[in-house]
Amino acid sequence: MKKMLLLLSLSLGLFANDLSQAVITYEKGNYPQAFTSMLKLAELGDIKAQYNIALMYALGQGVKKDLLQSQLWYEKSAKQGNASAQYNLAQRYHEMGKNDANAYKKAKYWYEKAVDSGVSQAYNNLASLYINGLGVEKDLKKALELFEISASTGNATAQINVAVLYAWNDEIKHDHMKAYENLKKALSSGRTEASEYIGKLCKEKAWVCKD
Repeated sequence: MKKMLLLLSLSLGLFANDLSQAVITYEKGNYPQAFTSMLKLAELGDIKAQYNIALMYALGQGVKKDLLQSQLWYEKSAKQGNASAQYNLAQRYHEMGKNDANAYKKAKYWYEKAVDSGVSQAYNNLASLYINGLGVEKDLKKALELFEISASTGNATAQINVAVLYAWNDEIKHDHMKAYENLKKALSSGRTEASEYIGKLCKEKAWVCKD
């Protein structure tokens, strides 16, 4: 997370005014004051304030960096239906899976919640669990299905993943044209690494690249 993602549009009434003021304070660079203001709202149950507090803990803005506190606040917001919090919480559990295999199951749960909320990247990351058998039974077809959904929304990472599976995974029926089309889309989105895959594909299957 390189920057703060502050959600304003859905806040109502007093919370909206207070949250707006906290955002202004944050944007002025006064992180400690913004954190204090945001925390009061978060403790009162404001879903977006809870998400922002989680981010500030994760980034160490206005407060000492604390990933556990970040996780707790993400969860509060996620349980209220905040799609961004659901996705970030899933990512947190995904990372924790390196040291705790059970965390992958929690990652799956929250990725699925984020998927239900329409988060494109959540489809991609959920697919990565299926392709590697992390917290779920390994299922390449399920992974491809999820990658394709994400790719169809314009997610360049998923487009590359779809291409790699169709072009070089022997457990998936090859479709080199689909691979090429997805790589071209990813490249047009600025993913320069797609050009390396295109070069490899065109070298192996020259007919695909004659457009």
